[in-house]
Amino acid sequence: MDSTTAQIIIQIFHYLFFAFAFLAIVSYIILSIISAIETTQYLKKKSFINYKDILSSSISPSISIIAPAYNESLNVVENVRSLLSNHYANYDVIIVNDGSTDDSLEKLIAAYDLEKVEFLINERLQTKPLRAGVFKSKNPAFEKLIVVDKENGGKADALNMGLNISNSKYVACIDVDCLLLEDALQKMIKPFLEETETTVIASGGVIRIANSCTISGGKLLDVNLPKNLLVQSQILEYIRSFLLGRMAWSRLNGLLVISGAFGIFDKKIAIEVGGYDTNTVGEDMEIVVRMRRYMEESNKKYKVSYIPDPLCWTEAPDNYKDFISQRNRWTRGTIETMRKHRKIAFNPKYGSFGMISYPYWLIFERLAPIIEVVGLIYFTVLLFLNAVRWEFALSFFLLAYLFSVLLSILALYSEELSFHQYKKKGMGIKLVLLSAIEPFILHPFVLYAAVRGNIDYYFNKNKKWGKMTRKGLSSTKPNPDKILN
Repeated sequence: MDSTTAQIIIQIFHYLFFAFAFLAIVSYIILSIISAIETTQYLKKKSFINYKDILSSSISPSISIIAPAYNESLNVVENVRSLLSNHYANYDVIIVNDGSTDDSLEKLIAAYDLEKVEFLINERLQTKPLRAGVFKSKNPAFEKLIVVDKENGGKADALNMGLNISNSKYVACIDVDCLLLEDALQKMIKPFLEETETTVIASGGVIRIANSCTISGGKLLDVNLPKNLLVQSQILEYIRSFLLGRMAWSRLNGLLVISGAFGIFDKKIAIEVGGYDTNTVGEDMEIVVRMRRYMEESNKKYKVSYIPDPLCWTEAPDNYKDFISQRNRWTRGTIETMRKHRKIAFNPKYGSFGMISYPYWLIFERLAPIIEVVGLIYFTVLLFLNAVRWEFALSFFLLAYLFSVLLSILALYSEELSFHQYKKKGMGIKLVLLSAIEPFILHPFVLYAAVRGNIDYYFNKNKKWGKMTRKGLSSTKPNPDKILN
């Protein structure tokens, strides 16, 4: 290869990386502007809504809260109490004990005075069989609770069992180790009630991190900022992702994922598309994409909504091993969904779903880590060749860093003006200062996990969820037996 050809190749790489970075920055700016507009309009509309009407109305749509549980002995009693204390008129709670090997079922039976009952299950979706059976409480105070004990089949299989059990119009799928606020169902059902000509097929809400928060009796009493820098960085990441990213995609009707931690779905459509896919680790994203695809192919008007209120609080990984395992799984789930529904990509038949949403997710979510790694390898090669133009390289890295910090500060500003969850003195300053170092604390490990996820998917054929030690939202005792199935 002569020097001229090498120079041409180098120039092509320069232009490609510059184009990707430019498009990424422009897209984030556009999404931030759209998000600000959507958040402002939501808060204005919210000020005129009387949620007590939804709470007290006997004709409120029925909702089943479906919570899969696997080895949740540490938290299960408190978390079920949280689910049962929701301020909504017409709902029930379905706990699906997915073959737990600990004493989760025994604790539930003792705490809620459960007894085995005969229960007719409409087996519209195929699942693993029952183990001990279906339980209901002898105490009228817990009449909304249904506990199902089945053989282990994974989270998706447990959710499908819940869909079979439910007699409600809508289902709220939630991780049992999450804390659901009392008014969550009232707010999440609102988009389904507002739309008359368009079918709302799913609605999601903001997920916040509960590590170090004070929780008692299934209620969030006090929001605290954890001392662990990894957890603090995830708090900042969640605020940025949910308030700036998903708010904008909601307005554009381009959401491809409803967080598996908490989302409400139209049960009829969820069953019509075949329920949750048990052959993926990204079942939360895959079912949303499949439901959207079904509505597009049926030529039906639909919407995937999003509520920016902090409605659900969950425990985040507090060590890098668990964090990498979690992000590895997220990467593999994204790959599986993108591949399974690749027909949608750049296909005008699917409208903005195929021409905007899917391509964006493909380029800036699915391929972005690979492009970044290729860029780092390319930069390393240039170092060895002594061909780095340092004025451009340093300017590029500085621009990327400053933009990342600016985006985080913008997200914190939006949080401060809207929901203001971190009220204690000094919290805001700590988060602003954190935005300066968060790219170094979090991003390298996100990138590493994404690369590992790609390797595991294509070469190791890893289908496991991975291990994560839970310390509990109201306890500091570790649970080494806790494995996310």
